Amino acid sequence: MTSDRFDRQRVLPGFGPEGQRRLASAKILVVGAGGLGCPALRYLAAAGVGRLGIVDADVEALSNLHRQVLFGIPDIGLPKAERAAAALQRDYPGDLHLDVFTRYLTPENALDIIRPYDVVLDGSDNFATRYMVNDACVLLEKPLALGAIYQHEGHVTLLNAPDGRGERGANYRDLYPKPPGPGTLPNCHETGVLGILPGVIGTLQAAELIKHLSGYGETLSGKLLYYNALHNRFWTLELPETGVKHRDIPVSEEAFRKTDYAIQCGATPQINWKEAMQLLSNRTVTTRVVDLRESYEYPDDVLSDSLRISLGDIDREMHRFKDAEVVLVFCQNGYRSGVAAILLGRAFPGKSIYSILGGTAHPDAPQLTKT
Repeated sequence: MTSDRFDRQRVLPGFGPEGQRRLASAKILVVGAGGLGCPALRYLAAAGVGRLGIVDADVEALSNLHRQVLFGIPDIGLPKAERAAAALQRDYPGDLHLDVFTRYLTPENALDIIRPYDVVLDGSDNFATRYMVNDACVLLEKPLALGAIYQHEGHVTLLNAPDGRGERGANYRDLYPKPPGPGTLPNCHETGVLGILPGVIGTLQAAELIKHLSGYGETLSGKLLYYNALHNRFWTLELPETGVKHRDIPVSEEAFRKTDYAIQCGATPQINWKEAMQLLSNRTVTTRVVDLRESYEYPDDVLSDSLRISLGDIDREMHRFKDAEVVLVFCQNGYRSGVAAILLGRAFPGKSIYSILGGTAHPDAPQLTKT
């Protein structure tokens, strides 16, 4: 059955048994099992890639199901990386080796996680992760398939890929030398996204890595492919030769591990529930806890002594944090708490302000108290 599975691919002129062999021996790391990562993982596994690593610390939510096609209703509240791996293992038993990382990629662990793989596919949705993954791939000399989406349009490219002379192609900092300011570019939580769009872009990312690894066809190295789903348009831009391939990239692995990408990209530090509860248990520090959930989101569940404030009311409630040394912010899934923490960080630059990862939907969230 295994040999028959790839027959339609092997008979392609220029692909052949050698292209299939290269895929079977390939190791690909996919960062993010979301809208981009799900279709990419599906097609990479179906194509016969031998080993896939999946990095995602998040859990599945109902609002994701219109675009995250490896999951269904039974997966809500469960770890994405584990459920994605289970779906792929179920559909491609015996042919596929899977590595599951139910943790966030950080400067401390990124190099060690990325190092064993041949190539990386970035399906993340924030600039801090994109710059961090890019810099790690440059340091480790790993090609990187990048995709990004916004409402009904997206783009894809292959970065840091070697050319015929052994030179590395453009990296993410050649496209975007400096991160945009915090809050200047909204994400799909705020603006929405056409469900099919990440399917198209994620599939194109997978196609880039399949071509690169098998030697079949022409890749998008040195080019940026745009797609507009609303008006049915594709167009390709040539990436300019900047002559500077390592702008602002850490010069060593040690320097990389010391780089704070959250601060570089205007993001707010995040902590998990265990770390948050440890901070709360420290009675020598004045801590405020903010619950951003709306009244229709489990209105009877509260964390002891938390302030119930809607995201839209944060600006009017700033006076409540003046005497706090530490502020912990949480919501249902971790997105609104990140926005609120950015606003609080701007108002109180000297305070320790943290968004709690995953919110109350995270499996590690404590049992809350009924009012």
